[in-house]
Amino acid sequence: MNDPVCCLVRISGRVQQVGFRMWTLREARRLRIQGWVRNMPDGRVEACLAATPGQLAEMLEALRQGPPLARVTAVERLDIDPPEPLEDFTIME
Repeated sequence: MNDPVCCLVRISGRVQQVGFRMWTLREARRLRIQGWVRNMPDGRVEACLAATPGQLAEMLEALRQGPPLARVTAVERLDIDPPEPLEDFTIME
């Protein structure tokens, strides 16, 4: 079993008002990833993801595609220490 890692991901493109956060919630729960997702004031979506390297790789690939109405132009990843204990995946307002 791989040790969990945590990263902060910022997704650019047409990612707000297209169901991106709800889609991310479903994908993260399907992959058993912990963390959160939220809209950013600059139009991007930000997510904190805690999972095994394999789970993260699968989630990052999914985020590069996004839901059907989204148009993802960039996915930036920054490895971090978990900011707090993460037990589930949620949408933050």
